[in-house]
Amino acid sequence: MKRICAVLLILVLLAGCAGPGQTGIEMENVAPAGKLEGCSLYVKPVEGLPQDFILGMDASQVPALERSGVKYYDRDGSEQDVFRILAEHGVNMIRVRVWNDPFDAQGRGYGGGNCNLDTALEIGKRAARYGMKLLVDFHYSDFWADPGKQMAPKAWKELDFDSKQQALEDFTRDSLTALRDAGIPVAMVQVGNETNGALCGETDWKYITALMAAGSRAVREVFPEAKVAVHFANPESGAYAAYARNLSIYKLDYDVFGSSYYPYWHGSLENLTAVLKQVREKYGKDVMVLETSYAWTGEDFDFSGNTISEDSAVDKPYPYSLQGQVNSLRDVTQAVLDAGGVGVCYWEGTWIGVGGGSREENQKLWEQYGSGWASSYAGEYDPEDAGKWYGGCAVDNQSFFDPQGRVLESLMAFNLIRWGNETELTVQAVEDSELRITLGEPLELPERVQVILVDNSRREAPVEWDADPDRLTQPGQYTVTGRAEGLEARLLLTVENVNLLENPSFEAGVEDPWQVENLGGCRELMPEQKAGDSLTGEWHYHFWSPDAEKVEFTLEQSPEGLESGTYSFSIHIMGGDCGEAEVYAYAKLDGKTVATAPMEITAWNEWHAGEISGIQYAAGQSLTVGIYVKTDAAGAWGKIDDAALCLEP
Repeated sequence: MKRICAVLLILVLLAGCAGPGQTGIEMENVAPAGKLEGCSLYVKPVEGLPQDFILGMDASQVPALERSGVKYYDRDGSEQDVFRILAEHGVNMIRVRVWNDPFDAQGRGYGGGNCNLDTALEIGKRAARYGMKLLVDFHYSDFWADPGKQMAPKAWKELDFDSKQQALEDFTRDSLTALRDAGIPVAMVQVGNETNGALCGETDWKYITALMAAGSRAVREVFPEAKVAVHFANPESGAYAAYARNLSIYKLDYDVFGSSYYPYWHGSLENLTAVLKQVREKYGKDVMVLETSYAWTGEDFDFSGNTISEDSAVDKPYPYSLQGQVNSLRDVTQAVLDAGGVGVCYWEGTWIGVGGGSREENQKLWEQYGSGWASSYAGEYDPEDAGKWYGGCAVDNQSFFDPQGRVLESLMAFNLIRWGNETELTVQAVEDSELRITLGEPLELPERVQVILVDNSRREAPVEWDADPDRLTQPGQYTVTGRAEGLEARLLLTVENVNLLENPSFEAGVEDPWQVENLGGCRELMPEQKAGDSLTGEWHYHFWSPDAEKVEFTLEQSPEGLESGTYSFSIHIMGGDCGEAEVYAYAKLDGKTVATAPMEITAWNEWHAGEISGIQYAAGQSLTVGIYVKTDAAGAWGKIDDAALCLEP
């Protein structure tokens, strides 16, 4: 009897540390053994790509989408488990975010997939079935964590630091233990998500790294073979060297320095390679891109609006097409390999709309199942963003599936970047042309435009415009269409009134002749060069402060030599995390405010204009125009651009 009990005890212990296939996960080897055939897209191979190079996919939203009725279909049109489809196309790792408690007291989910440990368990088992390992992304929050948001979970909000640190370690250990006991192979664990100078409510690197260390200890204990990753964003900022130095100063135990890289905002691929290579060579850490994506169309499919559209004022290094999506993934992979990196993970390539015929129909599903980016219930946790702008999917045009859930040909790139796929070097798109003129200036449309070939190279081609808008009588933005190489061409024409301000959009890279008065101790208050954050051009005026009630300033200019007349003034602002902000444009005559125009700060890339007209000016007076900004929230930030002072007709 004792021998039987001993045997049973051994079996129980073995079951507790069993791997996939030993705890009910039925394994299927579906990874392609060689090159996938039948792709019509051009793919330049990434030479020398190691067999163990990570080609990952964040698929955190899948369970919520499926509960909302979404189905996925393979290349044959057959309904299929989306994780099988990913594995069959060369994806070898699945990334999943984990929030602590993304629910309110009534159990209603905040959205974004309501991604807690249960989500990770479900996704981890399905990924393991098809031979893919798991990358666990702990946000250490109850909802989205990113450079602008690093809020502590509700349950930790009132804890002192030592208690918070212990709670984080316990949460990490308990979560990973549950994944291990389910037989899920965890290959990498992120201790934080886009932690640019903040984590779980802390903004001092001493405490940030202490929290990361607590997470790292738990990883080492539960999954000794897994790699510990840290994650930052904005490689174009020049801050990665400082981040890596801080991690070294506080002796953080980690393996992978990871970056987000979205081509719209994050600078050149050459810079990405350089900053990652610097970290790898100086500190001996693995490097990789933990998030990237690119749009295959400018369209929106779920009535909620997208982060990226044809009219987005962002960098567009590739056309919004399947070929553009492939070229982006391929080039990011090359850039990471050139840095000596270990992998690339695409962000939410399975996130599509829920398929309703109206926003109202979709809203019910987003609210019930958390399949939108945020539900209205998230407002209790994130009142300034999710509480105001909750809705659906903002990246359905960056997925690898069409609105009906059918796999797109571009997903084959995960396999083909190892092998290459030769096609005829045809023209895939015409690059948008831009032209700015001043009202009254003769309009001369370009005779040639740049066309983009499938390998993303460019050459010139003649263009025929559909119309010549030679009689423009009002300032504004116009789109002129035409044809080149049989494809649509677009000219984005901006007609400006004569602007009497100097350096009106800060393209000179200096404040002068603008005058700034810092009334509240802003941490950063300066011109900034970042095209993705500018309304036009490369520069704008930037402000930020991590401290509450510390943003208050005026930015103004007093032009000279004006003639008598009636003037109008306008200026633009966008930003976020500003709480109850007081913002307005103003005009002063001889030091006295004669007009104001209220403005608001809502979210990234949502520009708001302050416009004042009818300013009666007499020669010899002093005219000052500008903007006043005051906020009451920690982490408030914003961008100011494109000011104009014009003489009215």
